[in-house]
Amino acid sequence: MLYMILGIESDDGLAGRKAARADHLARLDALRDDGRLVLAGPLPAIDAEDPGPAGFSGSLVVAEFESLDAARDWAAADPYIAAGAWTGAEVRPFRQVLP
Repeated sequence: MLYMILGIESDDGLAGRKAARADHLARLDALRDDGRLVLAGPLPAIDAEDPGPAGFSGSLVVAEFESLDAARDWAAADPYIAAGAWTGAEVRPFRQVLP
């Protein structure tokens, strides 16, 4: 089943993102390589493709996991949480309708 993971940005998320970006992306690459990743990306804090120092308000990942608990465990182990970029993650079941 698909799950939506909403990474919740910390007040100083940019520093944590820079520190953990490579490890964070490696986990997403693994989901993609397994054919489980639908989409992933940051949520700019302002209406701009590159928000610069305004940073991000969080991140969104939609991917397939075997259960809600597995999706929660995957999110909780994200390097962005360990690095302080995210304060945590909200995980919910997701049903893709389009495309």
